[in-house]
Amino acid sequence: MSEKTYGGVIVPLVTPFSNDGRIDKVSLSKIVQYVVKNNCDPFVLGTTGESASIDSADFITVAETMVDAAAENSKTYAGISSNNWKTSIKLARQYKDIGVDAVVAHPPYYYPITVEKILRYYQDLAEASPLPLFIYNIPATTHLSIPLEVVDQLSHHPNIVGIKDSERDLERLKKSLEMWSARTDFSHLLGWGAELCNALLMGSDGIVPSTGNITPHLYNMMYTQVRTGNKEQAIKLHTLTDRFSQIYQKGRLLSDSLTALKVMLNELGLCGRSVLAPFQQLDDQQADIIIKEMRNLIKEVENEAFGAEIKWT
Repeated sequence: MSEKTYGGVIVPLVTPFSNDGRIDKVSLSKIVQYVVKNNCDPFVLGTTGESASIDSADFITVAETMVDAAAENSKTYAGISSNNWKTSIKLARQYKDIGVDAVVAHPPYYYPITVEKILRYYQDLAEASPLPLFIYNIPATTHLSIPLEVVDQLSHHPNIVGIKDSERDLERLKKSLEMWSARTDFSHLLGWGAELCNALLMGSDGIVPSTGNITPHLYNMMYTQVRTGNKEQAIKLHTLTDRFSQIYQKGRLLSDSLTALKVMLNELGLCGRSVLAPFQQLDDQQADIIIKEMRNLIKEVENEAFGAEIKWT
């Protein structure tokens, strides 16, 4: 497994809001610090961060808060995905001034577009962006799958440094790692929760788990165990993280799972439960079930041999 500029555990952060919908900078700082002290890097304004619902004027507030709260040795990532070209470029330029390290963008999703248009879009975006660019493939929200051949062609652009792939396709994952795991200039990051450990064992450079908002320590430990060759312990840790994921994801649409994730973060004292429209907070009955399951699992984790190493905030 080669050393690359970009990799490790990158946590796609939730965006905390006050009850009136404003960015809760205090809570966001808490979450960033929680992630960073557990040797993970923060990524704001992605899918988990409700970026499609946030006023574009608030993007800078979120990015500034992240950079201010992150340690100097942490890499910071921010989303510039938009159907509006000028917005994406303007954000990239503002992020550079703030001190963000890299930007992430999925394709425009409103109009169906051809493979050739996807290719040209990223080429132009890479040329215009003052920051290194990650391609973001997430068919669940864009309804577009970026072909690996297109990604490979784009991977040779000097300002395109990697892909964050959230497509649930094992054959695609295998082919991706065959193509890029040995490349020192292009990083593969996986956002498919169920296959994170498997991807690392096969040579992926990093993982992007939404559950890292809750368990950054477990993901960092899992990543470390993979790097040191302890496959058995890595798989054990991944099984635990997957159980945390199931608490808020199982049987829910993405929009409902993100509201459930905030219930869990609220229980840890990291942020409130507020979400932006069209999301809606879960009712108290559903929240109580989530909290009970979470408390029981935390107790179970703390009884493991590595429990003494874990701090939950």
